[in-house]
Amino acid sequence: MTGPVISAGKAGSGQTELQQIAAQALLRGADYPAIEWQGSWISWKEMRRIAERVTGLLDRGGVPAGAPVAMVPRNRVGAVAALVGLIATGHSICMIHVYQSDAGIVRDIARLRPAALVTTDEDQSAEVSEALREGAITGITVSGMDAQFIPDCEPCGAVFEPSPRPRIEVLTSGTTGKPRQFTLSFDLIARDMIGMNATNHDAGEDLRHEPPAFLFYPFGNFSGLYSNLASILRGVPAVLVDRFSLEGWHDYVLRHRPVWGGLPPSAIQMILDADIPPEDFASIGFFTTGAAPVDPAAHREFERRYAKPLFSIYGATEFGGPVTAMTLEMWHKWEGAKFGSVGVAGHGARLRIVDPESGAALPAGDQGLLEVISPRIGPDWIRTSDLGLIDQDGFVFLRGRADDAILRGGFKIHPSDIENALCTHPAVIAAGVTGVADTRLGQVPGAAVVLRPEFRKPQISELEAHLRSLVKATDIPVHWSFVDALPRTAMLKVDRVALRMLFEDAD
Repeated sequence: MTGPVISAGKAGSGQTELQQIAAQALLRGADYPAIEWQGSWISWKEMRRIAERVTGLLDRGGVPAGAPVAMVPRNRVGAVAALVGLIATGHSICMIHVYQSDAGIVRDIARLRPAALVTTDEDQSAEVSEALREGAITGITVSGMDAQFIPDCEPCGAVFEPSPRPRIEVLTSGTTGKPRQFTLSFDLIARDMIGMNATNHDAGEDLRHEPPAFLFYPFGNFSGLYSNLASILRGVPAVLVDRFSLEGWHDYVLRHRPVWGGLPPSAIQMILDADIPPEDFASIGFFTTGAAPVDPAAHREFERRYAKPLFSIYGATEFGGPVTAMTLEMWHKWEGAKFGSVGVAGHGARLRIVDPESGAALPAGDQGLLEVISPRIGPDWIRTSDLGLIDQDGFVFLRGRADDAILRGGFKIHPSDIENALCTHPAVIAAGVTGVADTRLGQVPGAAVVLRPEFRKPQISELEAHLRSLVKATDIPVHWSFVDALPRTAMLKVDRVALRMLFEDAD
């Protein structure tokens, strides 16, 4: 069984622009490659078949247009096809975080109250099925390139609130405070995500012979939607992976020879440690990264070894995408003078630094809280939890997070200062610092350290001595933990909650 034949409506047909873009994508033929998965290419004809299968099951389950459909969207070809099909047929979509326990998924189902859930067989469990049955929620599981009802979860009897206009809801990453549900309208996605990513190509251009994109961010968060969904809908073939691995990315570079390289911040040190030959990157003109700061020492060594610029991008879900930009022209003009900057305000955005207490705007060079006006979202200033400064030339430098600050007996300590200092020790490859509860001082720093395997393990006293020349005495960690790897989120940022848990039993 398949669903209704997906077709691209014309202007005035009632379809949004994003629905039309998605439907046009699904109408590409068997000779148009969509996604490479585990060494095999999947065509758009195959993508359309699974998309119509999922939308057909929703129709059969009695899920009407406008009803919210929750997704647990692993990076799988079938799940991507299902997502495109849901967009083409105008369903509102609520993303559920993939990398969590079954109990966490159940809590999200209860919180979101969808009419249906689309998941992969890897995330279907007895606990999830029971939650669907109790809520009378239609359940659909995608397995490979097929989909079926979750047993006893076919008819929709759930109580839900219809969406007046189709949208996609994702969780924020915490740039402006505690993560929360954030709504992206189909209009915003079409204009500011698909459109912004099409600046170098004409509309409707055949891109099947372009170097494929490398898709590793989860589709369920903003970065995944912004980069992955935009590439796929525009017709850029893509290599899809479950999550980033250095081996997979290196293989992609050698086989497809992209002209630029997008990397998560943690990959910079991975590449250096693997000692990948510079000639392997001959096709790449520059690298980009984002989502978290790059260790300055690793950044410098990366550019020295590979003689190519590494640009950091600053953006957030709450901004609707990136709000700064660094270009090759800027990089060459300043010749290292702006090292560590995420660039200048771009994409029509405005940025300023304000005093955390008074909210007053601060002059160039002063550190404070970063605020942003993003025209994609609206005309108001958005207060972030990011500390930074903007120099006299308009370049933005990030200085950690205000909400991660440690208050030690009246002294405010910024974890990034200690982390950066620790990473200058030759034996340290990565470090994470967090506040540990202390009955006398309120909080004291705790440091989790990842060591380079080729170095002997240093004594804590040696690390303390190293730090004393770089940070204030109040910044010296009281608690230490040597770990094989720092805990990270699905976005490869350091997981601050998990980091704090390493020191829960500290005295």
